[in-house]
Amino acid sequence: MALKTLDIPAPAQLRPRWAAFAAVLAARGWGDGCRADDARWHYDDGGGNWLDLHHFEDGRALIVGHDHEYSNTYYGPAAEYFQEEETDLLAGTPAWWEPPVRVVQDAGQWVGFVYGFEDGRWQCAPYEPDDGFGSVGLPALNAEMTVEFVTEYTKESPGRQARPTTAAIEALIAADCLITEDLLTAVIGPQPATPTAWNPSAGVAAARAFRAWPRHRQ
Repeated sequence: MALKTLDIPAPAQLRPRWAAFAAVLAARGWGDGCRADDARWHYDDGGGNWLDLHHFEDGRALIVGHDHEYSNTYYGPAAEYFQEEETDLLAGTPAWWEPPVRVVQDAGQWVGFVYGFEDGRWQCAPYEPDDGFGSVGLPALNAEMTVEFVTEYTKESPGRQARPTTAAIEALIAADCLITEDLLTAVIGPQPATPTAWNPSAGVAAARAFRAWPRHRQ
């Protein structure tokens, strides 16, 4: 059966929003939940639901992840463990999809979805169960989600006197990972000289870690 084409932004479109949210979390001291580790971009919701986007030199990419509540696809060891019918997430997919999946499984994690990006589109194996991707809640999927998440996660900033403006958040996104402390401060507010202050420089560094990928802009 043919692979299914998915309506997900290309990696180059995801990057500005992913980097903007990573900057806010890193400034707050929560950088582990949204970050770029060289060719791997990570996001998790802090509750056990996660996804990684792996980049390849020629512009290809792979998303691997799992939602522990809503991934109704039981792939590999998960099918045996939960005594459920297996969904083959790699059925009919190119061979290059498999190695990152095996790394995750070898680390003892379940895999609920696997999406490959090539020739300008995301695709997945043909299957019916809900794989949980939408429930993980990646803010970078669209600008509205990113603005909403950034607004929510800056509520407790000690430098915030009022909610950040949409224009300030959009400017942070528009910087496309090359943000400045001024752009970030416009979102999180000027930080007081106290132990509870957030760290704008950490936020800038987190955003700029995204700049190396994708090598080939789509």
